[in-house]
Amino acid sequence: MTHTPTKTTWVVQVPVATVWTSPESPRAVDERGVSDSASMKEWLNHLTYETSLALCDDNLVQSQLLYGEEVLVEERSNGWAHIIVPTQASKKDEHGYPGYVPEHQLKEIPQENWQGSGVAVVHKKHTMLLDQEFQPFLEMSYLTSLPALLEEGEFLKVRTPHGEGYLSIEDVTLYPSRAEIPKGTGKDLIEAGEAFLDLPYFWGGMSAYGYDCSGFAYNMHKAHGYEIPRDATDQAMAGEEVPLDQLQPGDLLFFAYEEGKGRIHHVGFYYGDGKMLHSPNTGKTIEIIELKGTTYEKELCCARRYWQEKGAST
Repeated sequence: MTHTPTKTTWVVQVPVATVWTSPESPRAVDERGVSDSASMKEWLNHLTYETSLALCDDNLVQSQLLYGEEVLVEERSNGWAHIIVPTQASKKDEHGYPGYVPEHQLKEIPQENWQGSGVAVVHKKHTMLLDQEFQPFLEMSYLTSLPALLEEGEFLKVRTPHGEGYLSIEDVTLYPSRAEIPKGTGKDLIEAGEAFLDLPYFWGGMSAYGYDCSGFAYNMHKAHGYEIPRDATDQAMAGEEVPLDQLQPGDLLFFAYEEGKGRIHHVGFYYGDGKMLHSPNTGKTIEIIELKGTTYEKELCCARRYWQEKGAST
């Protein structure tokens, strides 16, 4: 009798896992970002403006992942996993976004143990995951998604990389599957983004502890049922092209060096009335600004739309 190997999947087992450019990328100041707990709050408290800026300028960080997200593990060596993120489309790899994550931040789980009766998606900025004794276990970010099991009073039992746990029903939305998250309108995307006004920018950021410009665009779309490319340069190549005189709230605006003729370096949401909602750069926070009279006005090069009107066919 032949034994069929159990199919497994690799999932993130820390609240936020940073995807590094290489295993040599983390510095001493990044110790909390690569630890077993990977506390974003603690890490951010230890970063200065200069050390935060270097994450970008020195090409140290690529992206981030949330608790329970599935990844493809290409190779494991010296405590690091070379991974691909299939849900973050990128020109860097046809299968998804590539990079490196500390191996101890991932867990291999039998696929059959990562099923549920629907999926619970966190819709608050942060929520506390409780363990089986209903004790606080770890804080999770907005859009963390876990297999749902059953409702128990004010709580929803979920599968986690650490076993079963509980979430407050008030803090999550239950969907039959990720594919069945209702498609939002442009205004829905804007409303989702407004909730994060004044949140500090974080290079590579993909959590409610800090977004970069394209991570902000990616996640507000994700919240409303759209999976778009991860980086601004890729986002500008997909979706529906929108003439700059026909913009609607929720459309993505792209900005390029050399007054719009060079390389794309930034993305934001068209807010309406000539304004933009965006996550600007290190040292600044998510804001709404008037485009007129700014450098952005000169650098605006194109716009794309990923959202659909209510009732539009897919």
